[in-house]
Amino acid sequence: MNIPYGPILVVEDVPNIRELLTVTLRFKGYPVMTAQNGEEALEMVEQERPALIITDILMPKMDGYALVQKLRTDPRTHNIPVIFLSATYVTPEDKTFALSLGALRFIEKPIDTEEFLLSVAELLTQGPSTLPQPLEEIEFYQGYRDRLETKLRHKNTQIMRTKRLLETLPKEQTSAFEQLLDQANSDREQIRAELEQIQQILKEFPE
Repeated sequence: MNIPYGPILVVEDVPNIRELLTVTLRFKGYPVMTAQNGEEALEMVEQERPALIITDILMPKMDGYALVQKLRTDPRTHNIPVIFLSATYVTPEDKTFALSLGALRFIEKPIDTEEFLLSVAELLTQGPSTLPQPLEEIEFYQGYRDRLETKLRHKNTQIMRTKRLLETLPKEQTSAFEQLLDQANSDREQIRAELEQIQQILKEFPE
């Protein structure tokens, strides 16, 4: 299978999802390289230009939104096509913001394999795309802050509902929901940390 520039870069912090995406793509003959977060991805792009980047959004160190904003504001990487994957950022507003950054596709998890592979093939064969101009830095951070604040409210609601449910379930049925609660708490802490960083950055802009 002919790839126009280089391998596909998969950026995903969850090992089993990263492995699933890698195996799925390699099975179809695509060369693949992987990164665990946006920082790693940028380092890899410096070494070898990928034909396509497939990235999760919610990740430690540098998430997918920040990664794509950096790619789009660098003339050397501006035109690399990007697919966003997410199980967390799935509201219409999340998708609109993702596409405003210049992502060409937005796919929700759990991934429909056929839809995923079709999107990959389309982007690799359609030639250069017309991308929107990169967002101004303050516009990006304001939009990013809004998405994080909304996500934090949703996550708080999810945690409260799960806690209430756990109080009513018999002991033998609690295990799966305890795992769900642990993951939701972990996601909430990550969102809070990112939101604090963005709020600090926004304070540095003139009023």
